Amino acid sequence: MSINKQDIVLRPRFKKLLNKKNTYYLEQFKIAKTNQEKFIVSIIDDHVFLKLPKDQQQFWSPQLHLEINEDGEKTAVLHGVFGPNPTVWTMFMFFHFIVAGLFIAFAIWAYSNWALGNSYTIQLGVLFLLVILWFVLYFAGRIGKDSSKEEMHELYNFMTEIIEKNPTN
Repeated sequence: MSINKQDIVLRPRFKKLLNKKNTYYLEQFKIAKTNQEKFIVSIIDDHVFLKLPKDQQQFWSPQLHLEINEDGEKTAVLHGVFGPNPTVWTMFMFFHFIVAGLFIAFAIWAYSNWALGNSYTIQLGVLFLLVILWFVLYFAGRIGKDSSKEEMHELYNFMTEIIEKNPTN
């Protein structure tokens, strides 16, 4: 898995073309779910979720969401996305939306005061602080992603091991 260090991506994605039907790969993940204990494997329809066991998880621990779709009669396509726990991701996005909403509200208030000829320095100060807060949230996400790269590689390697298994194994 190669991810360019310069990419501005909080939730890395990838795509693989597979040479067997999606049901074969889904069955391989079902087998892996019962034959190993290093990862938690959840399967819902064509979706597979790979994550670390609870006792190994940290706040920024990633999970790997795979979607394995049919791509013809004998092939499949795998779409994968790394991301934090959905609860963490929802909270993180909630904070971003709160900052954006406050930014819009204070921008409108500053414009109104400017249009009325009143002082608007407090509103501009709050706008500046909100921009700084947004950068803090962004870089916190980047730091969280960087701190979990080793876990991302473990999940990716586990996924690769499962999809590259020969039926004779």
